[in-house]
Amino acid sequence: MSTAMPASVPASAQGAIRAMLVLGTRPEAIKLAPVARAMGAAALFEPIVVTTGQHREMLHQMLGLLQVQVRSDLDVMRDRQQLSELTARLVEGLGEVIRAERPDLVVVQGDTTTALAGALAAFYERVPVAHVEAGLRTGVLDNPFPEELNRRLIGRIARWHFAPTARSAGHLTAEGTPSAQVFTTGNTVIDNLLWVLEAGVGRSAFRSGAGSGLRKVLLTLHRRENQGDRMRAMGRSVRRLADRGDVEIVLPLHKSPAVREALLPELSDHPRITVTEPLDYLDFAATLADCDLVLTDSGGIQEEAPTLGKPALVLRTTTERPEAVEVGAARLIGTEPEAVLKAAGQLLDDPDAYRRMAAAGNPFGDGRAAERILAQLAEDFAEDFGEDMGSLAPVAAFVPEQGGPGTY
Repeated sequence: MSTAMPASVPASAQGAIRAMLVLGTRPEAIKLAPVARAMGAAALFEPIVVTTGQHREMLHQMLGLLQVQVRSDLDVMRDRQQLSELTARLVEGLGEVIRAERPDLVVVQGDTTTALAGALAAFYERVPVAHVEAGLRTGVLDNPFPEELNRRLIGRIARWHFAPTARSAGHLTAEGTPSAQVFTTGNTVIDNLLWVLEAGVGRSAFRSGAGSGLRKVLLTLHRRENQGDRMRAMGRSVRRLADRGDVEIVLPLHKSPAVREALLPELSDHPRITVTEPLDYLDFAATLADCDLVLTDSGGIQEEAPTLGKPALVLRTTTERPEAVEVGAARLIGTEPEAVLKAAGQLLDDPDAYRRMAAAGNPFGDGRAAERILAQLAEDFAEDFGEDMGSLAPVAAFVPEQGGPGTY
């Protein structure tokens, strides 16, 4: 059974729910930003944003752009540190912040080491946990590593499980989580993507413009299980893809030294491959909107690409987001170089195959996930504390889009 943690402190005297949002990586910032912004605009909530610095450079370049104000920064990263060392420092540091801030709840997102440490520190301090993007599963404990274990452990701690899809919600109830604690909201990454594209301020990293004849491929590679020889081999296959002559590839390069050591020797000197430093989120969203095809081992891009009608080839052997594969918006192609080349070539050469993927639809969100999260928390805190906390307007249930590419 899931642990429903008792709240140890009442809501603040001012009537606001003090919510500590813990984030340490770029994806966490992207997916918690809509929640932080919505809480900052709602009188019922006081957001307390804490960063751990797990992706320090990548994170700090974008928090201001996303209009997220940070209360505390732990700065725990060390060069080439072990996961056990990172986890220990995170739990200790976050425990100190929780004791100092005395939040009513702690909000974590996804499956990072930061998310696990935030949930564990809150458990130790007897503060209830809300898990955003709950219920993702591959069914393989060490793939992806360590994320699959992280999200399962958070699922044992959390009181609120905000699942992005009905499938994710079903994983949680099948594991014994009470259905009254599981809420299908859609994914907040769609909230943020639509917010950024509405602003229209990002710049695409692709060099070729309309009429160039080049097909635009966005590549992201970083996962720990893909690093080393496997990533070097994928780099060589991507180079061969660029050798076609009709393709331009953009790779925003992860800061990880292991990723750079694997990919830079293979990709840095090709005339039709642009290797950039990590893009801020505004520019990344514009680059995604400008591309024709996505090659990725990332999780979040599997959710963002279908919103914009961009076929995604997933360079992994498992995915915790099978909804995109099932509707036909993404394909799980593994990491073998020949498989990467074959799948990408098919989509670039077969207009009908491309159109089928581009028009498959988006099963992940409608841009209102943060609203649903806040409405549920407000309702539950009113019940827990027996106080008139007020309420937020109810939000219609999330219904996945059925077919048709995105509008941007």
